Amino acid sequence: VAARWRHVVSPPGSSVAACRAGPACLRERRRMAGGGSGARVAVVAWWWWASRSAALRAPSGSVAARWRRGVAVRGAAESGKNKNVAQTEETSRDRVMTFSYDTERERVYEKPVYKGTGDGMSGESGEYDVVVIGSGMGGLACGSLSAKYGSKTIVLESHIKMGGSAHTFSRVAEGGKYSFEVGPSIFEGLDKPSLNPLRILIDALDETLEVETYDGLGYWIPTSNHDATGPTRYWRFQLGDPEAPGGFFESLREHAEDGELAIREWKALCRRLKTLGGSTTAVSLLNLRQDAGFLATTAGSLPFVTTHPDVFLDLPLTFDSLHKTVDELVTEPFLRNFIDTMCIFCGFPAKGAMTAHMLYVLERFFEPECAYSVPVGGTENIARALARGGEKFGMKLQLNAHVDEILLEHGRAVGVRLKNGAVVRARKAVVSNATPFDTVKLLKDADSPRLNEWRSTLAKLPRHGAILHLFVALDAEKLVDGKRLEDHDSWRAAVERGGSPAHLVVQDWGRSMQDSQNLCSFFIPSVKDPSVCPPGKHTVHVYSSGGEPYEPWEKLQTGSPEYEAYKAERAEILWRALEKCVPDAKERAVFHIVGSPLAHEAFLRRDRGTYGMAWAAGQPAPFSGLLTKLTPIPFPFPDLKTPVDGLLRCGDSCFPGIGTPSAAASGVIAANTLTKLENHIDMLTETSKKDPLYRFLDPGLFQWLYRPLVSGFTPSPELRGQATSENGAAGAAAPVAALNATVPTA
Repeated sequence: VAARWRHVVSPPGSSVAACRAGPACLRERRRMAGGGSGARVAVVAWWWWASRSAALRAPSGSVAARWRRGVAVRGAAESGKNKNVAQTEETSRDRVMTFSYDTERERVYEKPVYKGTGDGMSGESGEYDVVVIGSGMGGLACGSLSAKYGSKTIVLESHIKMGGSAHTFSRVAEGGKYSFEVGPSIFEGLDKPSLNPLRILIDALDETLEVETYDGLGYWIPTSNHDATGPTRYWRFQLGDPEAPGGFFESLREHAEDGELAIREWKALCRRLKTLGGSTTAVSLLNLRQDAGFLATTAGSLPFVTTHPDVFLDLPLTFDSLHKTVDELVTEPFLRNFIDTMCIFCGFPAKGAMTAHMLYVLERFFEPECAYSVPVGGTENIARALARGGEKFGMKLQLNAHVDEILLEHGRAVGVRLKNGAVVRARKAVVSNATPFDTVKLLKDADSPRLNEWRSTLAKLPRHGAILHLFVALDAEKLVDGKRLEDHDSWRAAVERGGSPAHLVVQDWGRSMQDSQNLCSFFIPSVKDPSVCPPGKHTVHVYSSGGEPYEPWEKLQTGSPEYEAYKAERAEILWRALEKCVPDAKERAVFHIVGSPLAHEAFLRRDRGTYGMAWAAGQPAPFSGLLTKLTPIPFPFPDLKTPVDGLLRCGDSCFPGIGTPSAAASGVIAANTLTKLENHIDMLTETSKKDPLYRFLDPGLFQWLYRPLVSGFTPSPELRGQATSENGAAGAAAPVAALNATVPTA
């Protein structure tokens, strides 16, 4: 039925059909390109220059389908065709999707309130050096490291759980407790010292994180490389040496249309990005700060730069869209598909993803002993590790404390007002780990043209859509048509023999990877960590890509028949994804929960349930600093700094972007920017001694080429805040002019 429906909406000769035929044209123009060079050391330049769905496929008579048609008619009559929704109805592979809302406009529909998220009424008045809004990975990283640097720090979290998108929730059924992940589930390099900035931070804080490991990612794809005909095929991407048995090259030979061509083209891509990829061991994201001090903290990379001068030629490539390089070097359809899926976790396929996102994959995923990790007890234990690390140095974490407003005095951020009316003052800075869309709503007293422009621009930045969730508790022992779970060939091949709890499912290569009704993932942590559910059971989190439009949902009343019918209809694609591996998933379910964009917004505190900011690589973002004004480098992130003195941002809408390690790195960079250069270098030197792999963190003797010259300029004047008295207690509030002239307290 779905195939016939697609034939009707995209008959031969239509633009959609043409898009699906595109890779056939690629096969006709296959060509090889020579190797080249490139370097992620390039990222440090930015710190110098910037230091200042598919349409529904349900039967037409279903309740939800009839309801949606009615809503569409009413919506069209009210405000014309909504672009956010329209782009999801007929998606194509070569089309990048972003969503746009005016955050500052009044919402027509009231947001629903969910139990279990807290009322946000906790928190007391107080005074700190650094006040952090939000306990996502960025907020906890900034708070914990700021505390280690000596700042009196508080992290304020609206939810009753820490971790932001990386937290865990539990349900009890039939006397057993089941724990589910709500956000990221694929982590590399957490099991031992690695180049993952999140792992480096955990080690810098002298903390530990218990994990189980696995070495492959399961793929469920259409049999044909591109046209989605035939039964689903399973293959496994294995980490480590690509030449090893079962390795990546063996998979290419087995599954690609032309395996040897795919291998040659992959090697060509690796050669082209070799210098950029190699620079991951020349400088770390933990070395960065957004002021002149970065010259000293990144000085350890000078030997690499002097031996690889071509790094500067690839500065634009680092932040440009990866698809430009892929289009030059890769024509084999299976390999192109794989590259797109490796990029999609940053929100975009290769078209729209920064080249920098692929560098880590090229450099790390094919190293011997590389492994994915499952945090034992749930992803929230990553947040707990960062919180413990900060609390050792006096950081305070306050849950259920909703920030209602960022307080400004004479144009400077001086603290926040909580929902309960309490005022928490910040002597040095306020750091917002909220999305830009939520941050601007907290600035209620904008009183300058520059601030008004910044607030208005950030409020309208393009974003990714929302995410659909399906949480399922499975009974592995239950007999369904005479079979236990282990009796299914698909389960044995993918989970028992393959050992992969993480899986990615593509319905149709011709449609967008951002389409929430096309690409899905499912994660079964109980395969590696049986502590998350009772014996003989499994917990599963199935989730869509971040392309679910919010508008059809916001009109619905939670709990109403229309809402439940629409949830069931939109979540059917998630069931179909899980059924690739567990054919009788519905019959085997002890219970299930569908998480809509409304729930995603409420539980994860993200405006309209967005996956994050969606500024496609290849074009500079607004307020991205001097780099984009003075060079041809298209930096796709707004500044960490803001037009408000004493206000910084961190999180997945800042450099280096979406993803748990990236968000944590942004918090580290914010903390570095807030402290004196000496503190930052001491941290790097100390951490470099914790493992031989970390020696590259040490700025070494080359730091002294710059340290005497730039030390006095750190932190930058607008972040130096209010001086403290000799006994460490805060002095009385001073005029803003005096605040900007005082010495940093950390």
